[in-house]
Amino acid sequence: MKTMIPEELEKKIEKAGIIAVLIINDADKAVSLARTLLNSGITAMELTLRTGAAIGALKKITENVPEMTAGAGTVLKVSQIDKVKAAGVEFAVAPGLNPAIMRAAAEAEMPFAPGICIPSEIECAVEAGCRILKYFHAEGMGGIDYLKGINGPYKFMGIRYIPLGGLSIKNMRSYLESQDVIALGGSWIAPANLIDAGDWDSIARNADEAVKILKEVRG
Repeated sequence: MKTMIPEELEKKIEKAGIIAVLIINDADKAVSLARTLLNSGITAMELTLRTGAAIGALKKITENVPEMTAGAGTVLKVSQIDKVKAAGVEFAVAPGLNPAIMRAAAEAEMPFAPGICIPSEIECAVEAGCRILKYFHAEGMGGIDYLKGINGPYKFMGIRYIPLGGLSIKNMRSYLESQDVIALGGSWIAPANLIDAGDWDSIARNADEAVKILKEVRG
């Protein structure tokens, strides 16, 4: 089965285990943020396109911190695909499943993971060539038990998920223990208020705590 995320990138995401989900209001803070996360063992990030600073921040990270596997999130418009590709990101994700965006990503050869929360969306994503999918809103839909349930008919196909939404240090372990989960999305690690304040120490503590659990579960 063809995948929109190449095998090499898939391995990097699985090895990362945690993808820090970020909202950046000031692009000048992007490099310090990325280096802080890397120093704590967070090697992948999803920088959401929710602010005017997002594209500039992505460019700074891909140019100055190439060790970070940088992706773009909240991709809601076809026009954003070319912009994030030009910024040098390795992948893009969306909270939902938009066929037009999936087509645009495929045409641009941009690795892309659409968002799903019900079986019919899984089938549409698979039909489009995707086999790594974002599971959103994870806790709101019923958490890891719900994901295991809806993935039952598709498990033999090797579909893997990136859960996001409601995850925290308190419940991340149960997600990481599931073979259905390739990596989880963590928005609590570096929330916007800590990034705005340049509070790298607090972000590092959050990241250290998350990576400790990741290592305990996955080695």
